[in-house]
Amino acid sequence: MQVGNASYVGPADLPGELPLFPLKGVLLLPRGLLPLIVFEPRYLAMVDAALAGNRLIGIIQPRFDLEDGAEEGAAPLCGVGTVGRITAIAETGDGRYQMTLTGVCRFRLKGEASAGLPYRIGQITCDFPTDFELRAGEEEVDRSAFLSVFEAYLDANEMEADWEAVEKASTEALINTLSMMSPYGAAEKQALLEAPDLKTRAETLIAITEITLARAANDTPTTIN
Repeated sequence: MQVGNASYVGPADLPGELPLFPLKGVLLLPRGLLPLIVFEPRYLAMVDAALAGNRLIGIIQPRFDLEDGAEEGAAPLCGVGTVGRITAIAETGDGRYQMTLTGVCRFRLKGEASAGLPYRIGQITCDFPTDFELRAGEEEVDRSAFLSVFEAYLDANEMEADWEAVEKASTEALINTLSMMSPYGAAEKQALLEAPDLKTRAETLIAITEITLARAANDTPTTIN
């Protein structure tokens, strides 16, 4: 898999440690694009270190099933995140970075290294081999059912889509892009991230959307427990 100027053939091409960028409610999937604006000093330092090295950063959510109250920078993290490569970056002139991460593959967080740095370093393993395969599992997805639910969501929210672009998009790109863009919460985003394959991710997004539509009709907040 080509990501920017780097090729990643499989899990062995990824490091065992990488800097972590905890972001609640943010989802990055393989081959997806995540625009970010970085301004906190510790994360500016993290980006500088990544640029000086392999350009890789781990996007991961803080645990959302625990009570808040952990010290800043020490909140427990979810067990699965995504390796992202910095593929575009610009300085804004006011001390910030505007950058884009391209998803490489998912990882499991095994622990954290004590590196004495302002940002966290994760010890990871990348045991999602199909993440490196372009369009893996597309043939198992019911694309028509997926698009039907997507259209129902748009209609319910009085939104429009560029259907010509939708029809041209690969099934993988369509499902992963809509998963990343979906307006759902942290638990829903983590469920989409941890789906074992594309078919399950599509079915998960369909289920979440159907629940959202049903509860919206009753004006009931949507959540996953």
